[in-house]
Amino acid sequence: MKTDFMAAINQVSSEKGISPEVVIQAIEAALVSAYKRNFGGAPNQEVVVRINRQTGEVRVYTVKRVVAEVTDPRVEIGLDEARTVDPAAQIDGTVEIETTPRDFGRIAAQTAKQVVLQRLREAERELIYEAFTDREGDIVTGVVQRVEAKAVIIDLGKAEATLPATEQVPGEVYRHGQRLKVYVVEVARTPRGPQIIVSRTHRGLVRRLFELEVPEVFSGVVEIKAIAREPGSRSKVAVVARQEGVDPVGSCVGVRGVRHQNIVNELNGEKVDIIAWSPDPAVFVANALSPATVLSVDLNEAEKTATVVVPERQLSLAIGREGQNARLAAKLTGWRIDIKAASLPRLEEAGAPLTREESLARLTGSREEQAE
Repeated sequence: MKTDFMAAINQVSSEKGISPEVVIQAIEAALVSAYKRNFGGAPNQEVVVRINRQTGEVRVYTVKRVVAEVTDPRVEIGLDEARTVDPAAQIDGTVEIETTPRDFGRIAAQTAKQVVLQRLREAERELIYEAFTDREGDIVTGVVQRVEAKAVIIDLGKAEATLPATEQVPGEVYRHGQRLKVYVVEVARTPRGPQIIVSRTHRGLVRRLFELEVPEVFSGVVEIKAIAREPGSRSKVAVVARQEGVDPVGSCVGVRGVRHQNIVNELNGEKVDIIAWSPDPAVFVANALSPATVLSVDLNEAEKTATVVVPERQLSLAIGREGQNARLAAKLTGWRIDIKAASLPRLEEAGAPLTREESLARLTGSREEQAE
């Protein structure tokens, strides 16, 4: 039968989420400090405390070196006396002599309390650090605990995370009790325990949301090739299928746009454009300027510049508000994009205006002809 002492240890370990062995080791270390403080001994005296894992019985031992002639009985012991404890004792070896004081339990309980609590806090912090250090670059869900001047503190269950002002989305309002999905940027050790820095602006948040909402992305059937983001306003995500017959854009949009809408809702209404990636830079640049229709793309490989021609009436759509659409397309593709409008005579010569699908088909065809 286990004693009440061992039952208490099991209860503490369960509440703290750490193993009973860690709790016992913390208590043993605390009892060593209590013994040295209350019962003296030599400064260099080695003390060992052992707790029976079954009964909870505590025993204290002092470690003494076996010598031919004893000069300090507190740390040394003669060979003959040592062999009464350990028949195999040899000169320059060590033996453990039991020295458990009669009133050790009461004194130890008073002295060791703070040491035990400190060791338990350290063990708990280490456990939390190990749990979250593997979550760097991952997404976690937390509850807003409090909003401070320069940061938002988020409760992650066993730990608190900090959402600094630099990682907050402009215009987002955070309220006490609000549930948030955040991206874990960094987990670091500090004297006060692990410091967890999270973000709502990191583009990795968009990637992880797609993995949560789109099974094809999670399994690798659809791959996210690039992400360009202006937090709180708009994102562009380039996707490609790794399996024949799979529509990468359709997979990410979902039936009636459910998957896409769930991602937008989690980003508090941030627009998310899903773009079909292409190994042909010209086609990729044309796709990236969606929803504008592109008539032609001329690439300058040396300067990494793409000159794009769009219908004059769609020039503002291609550029976007304050240049956002063109800016995000450039970030997504890695090309500097120069957008020009086709003149009206040129469009009249070309006949009826092309749809976006027709312009892309013509663009792809012309690129294939050039390759041949």
